[in-house]
Amino acid sequence: MSESMGIKRTKLFALSSNKELAELVSRSSGLPLSEIELFRFSDGEIGLNISESVRGCDVFVVQSTSNPTNENLMELLIFADAVKRASAKSLTVIMPYYGYSRQDRKAKSRQPITAKLVADLLQIAGIDRIISIDLHAAQIQGFFNIPIDNFPAAPLLANYFLRKKQLENIVVVSPDHGGATRARKFAKILDATMAIIDKRRPEPNRAEVMSIIGDVKGKVAVIIDDMIDTAGTLVAGAEALLQYGATEVYAAATHPIFSGQAIERINASSIKKVVVTDTIKLSQAAIDSNKIVQVSMGNLLGESIRHIIEDKPISQIFDVIETLEVLKVWVI
Repeated sequence: MSESMGIKRTKLFALSSNKELAELVSRSSGLPLSEIELFRFSDGEIGLNISESVRGCDVFVVQSTSNPTNENLMELLIFADAVKRASAKSLTVIMPYYGYSRQDRKAKSRQPITAKLVADLLQIAGIDRIISIDLHAAQIQGFFNIPIDNFPAAPLLANYFLRKKQLENIVVVSPDHGGATRARKFAKILDATMAIIDKRRPEPNRAEVMSIIGDVKGKVAVIIDDMIDTAGTLVAGAEALLQYGATEVYAAATHPIFSGQAIERINASSIKKVVVTDTIKLSQAAIDSNKIVQVSMGNLLGESIRHIIEDKPISQIFDVIETLEVLKVWVI
């Protein structure tokens, strides 16, 4: 089958979570967004109708399971059922943000492992492949018996600091011990040293900084994490870094959850810039903030679709050198 025939038998859809990202994926992949009708019944049930035939097609759909998490997850499951009943050849979900990923283990004796439950639901619905960005725990891939690609956003985030800011004397800071591996990779890209914030969590979404492991005095600190939720931990970490002698503090994270008073905390903090990707659609308050910069994953995800269609390896797309030197970075 020729490349043109392969493109012809492929459909790309966008559900409700992040249509802006889907449009960028469409532009990069060369696949137009196919039409779908989404609606709500009077009792809140989700309904949908696929407006064109998908029989025998390889179907791709863009849907992050971000807030409202349950609505977006249910919407995806219903779409998957519709696609399979319409005799599609395959269904690949581009899920940049995997909801419930923080519930990946039992922290207490009678807690669920909801990340595994979500994996089961997705597979039972008939999804054949998932593409995600920076899973909270890489082990979540083991919850699936279907292919799941977990791509890093670090090269794109690092590109902002390499090309946009031209900062010197950088120290990359992990907000906790669990993120040390991520910070180490980020520091390698920036050719920087590394430090770790030692903290404890007395309760969910609340952290207390105990100390800083590593030398940050006289350096520009860049905190790197996979997500920013309420931003309480981030702001507390930034203040601690300044107290330990850092000259400036920046932050970078893949998933801008920004729940509660996150934007207000960031705007009122001493953090210079917070660089995030578009795995989650930003609120208007986040867009209006002069401290928040968003870079897009759309180009890379679009290229991934093309590689899947053409049966080419997709891991090479996210190689650090290629990402920084070849692929474009769209700053929104």
